[in-house]
Amino acid sequence: MSTVKDAEGGPVRPERRIAELDALRGFALCGIIFINIPQTLEMFDDAGQLPGVLRVFFFGRFYPIFFLLFGIGFGLFLRSARRNGLRPRVLLLRRFAALGFVGVLLHLLQPGEVLLPFAVTGVLVLLPLSYVEGWAVLAHGSVLTAAGVFVGAGGIALLPGLFALGFVLAELDVPATLRRRTGQLLALGAGAAVTGALAWWLTVLDLPDAARLRLGMLIPLSMAAGYMVLFLLALRTPAGPALSRTLAPLGRMTLTNYVTAALLFVPIGGALGLRHSTEWGLAALLGFGILAVQAVFSHLWLGTFRHGPLEWAWRCVTYWRRLPISR
Repeated sequence: MSTVKDAEGGPVRPERRIAELDALRGFALCGIIFINIPQTLEMFDDAGQLPGVLRVFFFGRFYPIFFLLFGIGFGLFLRSARRNGLRPRVLLLRRFAALGFVGVLLHLLQPGEVLLPFAVTGVLVLLPLSYVEGWAVLAHGSVLTAAGVFVGAGGIALLPGLFALGFVLAELDVPATLRRRTGQLLALGAGAAVTGALAWWLTVLDLPDAARLRLGMLIPLSMAAGYMVLFLLALRTPAGPALSRTLAPLGRMTLTNYVTAALLFVPIGGALGLRHSTEWGLAALLGFGILAVQAVFSHLWLGTFRHGPLEWAWRCVTYWRRLPISR
């Protein structure tokens, strides 16, 4: 790799980032850790289930936000590469390859991690979609999302569709204009509430299991959309600046925090005897503790450096040169 003094033609500079997206990523990470800990440590009851609070309010509710945000991130990356006259698809392939490599290593510690599926889906879905323009991408994303609901094979089935929808949102410049889209956010929230409530009501009827399974997929997807809307609206309240200051650094270091969370909760959870136990309260305390440490660390790190450590390494591999990290 070559060394450069400036990141021109490289990744997005911190001052040009979209603050709402960073905070939303941090919010998604906060919900994901409370599912990753009990699932990875196999903390299930006698029926093989997670506790009711996790199933109703957390399970499958935060990963769809994560999926959509990664799609947006890749879409913004592609636009930036095109604008700077780079070879965007070559860079995307390197980006996916590096992400997949980290995912393979993380899978040894945390089976079921999402980085490897992200990389594979990026190559199979986002790379071909980079040749499609305009509203056709929206049609592809909608069809893929509907197919994910129809398949009903768990939240991972929604990954291709939500990746594509995030990708087209970036192409249509929606993330940069979020502040002007209050009416659309409210409409999305209302639609999510109606869809989720209707799906919940239909699942209690005497329907075939296959139909109930597919309707059940709509509930977490609708709740994820509702969570996202409520959070983005909360950022516009007097509490918004405090939320952003706390969660945006977490979101700017998403890859670092996602990986280091597993590096922390797997050994610590094992030492606390959480594996195969039902000590869900203790697991929740562990999750809060890790998030608190990561929030402080992210804030301090970004006070000195432009990017998180893994984010910086990921960018260096993507652009195949050593990019500056110090401010």
